[in-house]
Amino acid sequence: MAEAAPTFSVGTGAGDEFVGRFLETAVNPPELAAEHQRKTGGKPYFRFPPEPNGYLHIGHAKSMNLNFGSAKKKGGFCYLRYDDTNPEAESQEYIDAIEENVRWLGWKPDKITFSSDYFDQLYDFAVSLIKKGLAYVDHSTSAELKQQRDNREASPYRDTPVDVNLRKFNDMKLGLYDEGEVILRLKMDYMHDNPNMRDVIAYRIKYHPHPHAKDKWCIYPTYDYTHCIIDSLEDITHSLCTLEFEIRRDSYYWLLWALDLYRPNVWEFSRLNIAGSVMSKRKINWLVRNGKVRGWDDPRLFTLAGLRRRGYTPEAINAFCDAVGVTRTHNVIDPKMLEHFQLADLDARAPRRFAVLRPLRVTLINLGEGERRTVEMPNHPKDATMGSRTVVLTRVVFIEQTDFREEDDKKYYGLAPGKEVQLKYGPNIRAVALTKDPSTGAVIGVDAEVDWEKRSKVKGCLHWVSEPEPGVAPTRAEVRLYDNLFTCESAATSDDFASFLNPESELVLQALVEPHLKGAQPLAKFQFERLGYFSVDPTTTPEQLVINRTLPLRSDFVPKC
Repeated sequence: MAEAAPTFSVGTGAGDEFVGRFLETAVNPPELAAEHQRKTGGKPYFRFPPEPNGYLHIGHAKSMNLNFGSAKKKGGFCYLRYDDTNPEAESQEYIDAIEENVRWLGWKPDKITFSSDYFDQLYDFAVSLIKKGLAYVDHSTSAELKQQRDNREASPYRDTPVDVNLRKFNDMKLGLYDEGEVILRLKMDYMHDNPNMRDVIAYRIKYHPHPHAKDKWCIYPTYDYTHCIIDSLEDITHSLCTLEFEIRRDSYYWLLWALDLYRPNVWEFSRLNIAGSVMSKRKINWLVRNGKVRGWDDPRLFTLAGLRRRGYTPEAINAFCDAVGVTRTHNVIDPKMLEHFQLADLDARAPRRFAVLRPLRVTLINLGEGERRTVEMPNHPKDATMGSRTVVLTRVVFIEQTDFREEDDKKYYGLAPGKEVQLKYGPNIRAVALTKDPSTGAVIGVDAEVDWEKRSKVKGCLHWVSEPEPGVAPTRAEVRLYDNLFTCESAATSDDFASFLNPESELVLQALVEPHLKGAQPLAKFQFERLGYFSVDPTTTPEQLVINRTLPLRSDFVPKC
């Protein structure tokens, strides 16, 4: 009597089982189940199988967390497998970026494979299907093919003799047909209620070099043909995929049944959707090609490269994925939940620094022209082990424009005429005079008296940046502040998504920063006190420091986990 493929309790909690919709074709004969057990030693085998046609996004992080994480928890094995069956859309750039992202998130594949590694075996399997009368070469046009599938009609080529199909399939391999002229279809059930069982395409002609297989082939297998066979060849125990692939469950198992191959346990889970974000590779590619963003790693995107560039950490992303969990229920996650985990991570690890985004010059008139004082600042007020740093204070300092008002009020803690505040970690200052731009009336400078004794108790405490030496300008940095890429949450799911682009999603400022930020390395992370968390952009150079804001200091998200 045949026995079902084994299931394991893996994933988000003890007792959870990945068991999907039952099909007779999914049941392994005893000899196949025994051989699989012998080859795996009873260990669960997983795979993370991205297509290298773009950069990975936050949804892939959830899949990695599930597959690599489950293998790690259960002492199993996990492949990184490139599903590279569409050479026109794939490139070495994407292949390299995928592995980099996988390793950045802390996952170590037990083995890296490509679907194209199996092209010879896949071809041989196709020949065997033709010989069994379970595949045929079809000359139908795309329109005819659609009509047949929609109306549940048999192709006029469905009963072509085996020897003719073998010859034509070989001619396809030899490049004797034009692209789109013929295809190889599986002889399944054209009357089936599931459209994916209506004689799906197994092979098509593409005269395009392949990033991994190069120019060896001009016929390429489809996802529907390839995926299940390679799952079987790699002894995958759990083939975990998102719910949109549930419809392919029937064809997945039909093909393994037809080839008498081991049948993995397939289970579908809900995709990770972030409100207001674009996950579609097609849409992201449009944004990149049309210059709406700075590339696949733009900090406004939820690609893993974009999140990394913005300053997100692997620890926060993985903690977020753990908290979201794995279910079969469709859901849309508030991005503030991800922000919550990132803020907690950065609060603990990010050293503190001072930066002034919109500088206002303040002259300390009772400090000598060449006088130079030092101020000791903690690198992390909550973690003494991170030490401290010494910052110079001279006659000219800069504060935020928003930290000065001409008219004071009780709820305002900034500087105002006649009012005293503290320069954080340093002395008190009192504004005594101001200078205005004669053409606009805007305040462009403030004179203040400094009180090192701090004799008055003040409420306001301002961050600041000083000239490091009298007459020497502070270090400058280009600071990029990021907001939502779209003006409404539903924009990402709209075909007209481009019309909802937020013109204020990126604001570039010329800021002043303390000297200890000079020479900061790409992706180094800091908290700019009173301003938020920031990360050094990879494009930074010794001549031009570029810094991205990761997040403001606080989020109003309340975790439910």
